[in-house]
Amino acid sequence: MERKQLGSLGSRAPSPGSGELLDMKNSTSHPPSATKTSGEMDKPLISRRLVDSDGSLAEAPSEAPKVGILGSGDFARSLTTRLVGSGFGVVVGSRNPKRMAGLFPSAAQVTFQEEAVGSPEVIFVAMFREHYSSLCSLSSQLAGKILVDVSNPTEQEHLQHRESNAEYLASLFPTCSVVKAFNVISAWTLQSGPRDGNRQVPICSDQPEAKHTVSEMVHAMGFTPVDMGSLVSAREVEAMPLRLLPGWKVPALLTLGLLVFFYAYNFVRDVLHPYLQEGKNKFYKLPVSVVNTTLPCVAYVLLSLVYLPGVLAAALQLRRGTKYRRFPDWLDHWLQHRKQIGLLSFFCAALHALYSFCLPLRRSHRYDLVNLAVKQVLANKSHLWVEEEVWRMEIYVSLGVLALGTLSLLAVTSLPSIANSLNWREFSFVQSTLGFVALVLSTLHTLTYGWTRAFEESRYKFYLPPTFTLTLLVPCVVILARGLFLLPCVSRRLSKIRRGWEKDGAIKFTLPMDHTLAQKTSHV
Repeated sequence: MERKQLGSLGSRAPSPGSGELLDMKNSTSHPPSATKTSGEMDKPLISRRLVDSDGSLAEAPSEAPKVGILGSGDFARSLTTRLVGSGFGVVVGSRNPKRMAGLFPSAAQVTFQEEAVGSPEVIFVAMFREHYSSLCSLSSQLAGKILVDVSNPTEQEHLQHRESNAEYLASLFPTCSVVKAFNVISAWTLQSGPRDGNRQVPICSDQPEAKHTVSEMVHAMGFTPVDMGSLVSAREVEAMPLRLLPGWKVPALLTLGLLVFFYAYNFVRDVLHPYLQEGKNKFYKLPVSVVNTTLPCVAYVLLSLVYLPGVLAAALQLRRGTKYRRFPDWLDHWLQHRKQIGLLSFFCAALHALYSFCLPLRRSHRYDLVNLAVKQVLANKSHLWVEEEVWRMEIYVSLGVLALGTLSLLAVTSLPSIANSLNWREFSFVQSTLGFVALVLSTLHTLTYGWTRAFEESRYKFYLPPTFTLTLLVPCVVILARGLFLLPCVSRRLSKIRRGWEKDGAIKFTLPMDHTLAQKTSHV
């Protein structure tokens, strides 16, 4: 196959170093057989035979562009399945082709490595780094071809070697064009299609033409190529699969810290205090009751921490009189982690709801009901009804359900599939306005739970205030600050700053007379 054949797979490849994200909808052409499967890979993978429009079976076109694969492991088999389903002819090179032939799709040709690298112009190297040297005997046959390195080092290997696997491969085959790609795509995603996994495929190479060719292949396979620049970036690309939820580390540690603090605080108040002061054994509360008291506290504080950095950022802009000075690093990182903090808040709130449903199922709860009934009989009381407590619990539960429902809406709209269907104004309304409504509802839920308990001396065990009073500190600060920002004198100045006005700068302008128009401006 000629290089120009693969180069004609499409017409919207990224320019070298541009970093442009390509969209399947913008692709203008595909391989001869790629049109049988949609860009979104909605249809299942096809085998050696393709379905014609009249419903009959026909052989795959012989002119389908050929690619080679060196390796016969799990990833090589999944890659072969995806390439065949995308209309490519695949030749697999193996050291034992007879034993491995039955593991690959029937449309793929499994042969020895020497024969597999003969005709294809693009060859995927699906081998571990330590086996690269075994290919040196094929140097003359690989000269001038495109080698796509799909390997990933272990964490120890990544720290041990200074150069990436792709750079090492390029040093062994200087006459080849080495491209790093597909290392962040799992075998499962290759088999099931990009709809069930990440669509982006980072690509880097020192040869623009080779990068263009591989980008077109990525398009034809239903993925989105991401230009990462030269081959020097391969080390960064290879480090991507080694990271375990990098954006969740700080929010997870924050959540864990809050869980430990509030759990210990509730343990001291609800379990340790009765044991030391009254001799009552209430350690049975540790698995459910104390946990259920801790979860809403953590969820409530985390939700307030989602909107606190926005308040601090607005205060900084008002103080500086400009939006062109960057925020401190700690505040900038805080702003970037708001999504993760919000999702963890929803997780804790959902757990709190589940634990609350389970409270009546406990054996201890049944014993409490029996004891209450016995006390009622002994006291000769036929009717126990406290109107105030009934209303408090009704309002308390209702506000909690509304808060959880609103928080659920925030969590759902943060998912990429949902967020992509919303325009910026809709997304901002849900995340900002409805998010603040969820915070207000949670505050009312907490205040209704506390009612007048904050003023009862018996609630201060070991001189420690009730837990709900601690959780109210940060949310009340956020709500009061947001209320101050709604004042005309403050909101108008903040709107001017976010539209580019500077206190001591040369840019001077007046806002439109229509105040509603000023409120619709983007808050950059």
